[in-house]
Amino acid sequence: MAEVVAETERLRLRTWDDASKAEFARVTNTPAVMRWLGGVADLDKLAAAFDRLDQYQTDFGHTFWAVERKSDGALLGFCGLKRVNSPGGEALHGTFEIGWRLREDAWGQGYAKEAAIASMDLAFDHYGASHVVALTVPGNRDSQGLMRRLGMIRREDLDFVDERFPLPSELNLTIVHRIDAADWPAARAKALA
Repeated sequence: MAEVVAETERLRLRTWDDASKAEFARVTNTPAVMRWLGGVADLDKLAAAFDRLDQYQTDFGHTFWAVERKSDGALLGFCGLKRVNSPGGEALHGTFEIGWRLREDAWGQGYAKEAAIASMDLAFDHYGASHVVALTVPGNRDSQGLMRRLGMIRREDLDFVDERFPLPSELNLTIVHRIDAADWPAARAKALA
């Protein structure tokens, strides 16, 4: 049974169940949503991704949780926390990482920011993170914009090449943004203003 881990004005962040995994695959495994994530995934890749999400929850007590709209129960995507484990990013391994992925019809409505604020609150207030990073690629300007709105700072010194993507590729440089726990209260207030 799915467990609610956080609620916001409009959203619930909760653990996964089989029905929400199937719905997530249906609404987010599209060319537009997956553009910066290696493209539309086949069934084996989707199953492996859900296995990783479940394992993060088991190992750390957090994952990229399902994001559900409270008004109608619609699954919008995911948002939450994991630990960095990307090939090529060994210097960051074990660091708290925030991430999000929403269906196309949920873009531009503030849902990602709302879910990300709740996830950051959990990272710092519940899990005791000293800092949180977010990872993307240079072309994903929308995600970078949200990272900045959350008060995260671009850290070129932490960038790395993700070995899962061939060179040359628009996906072969992972860029890193970071925020420290001490900076979160002011950043949070600004993000909510």
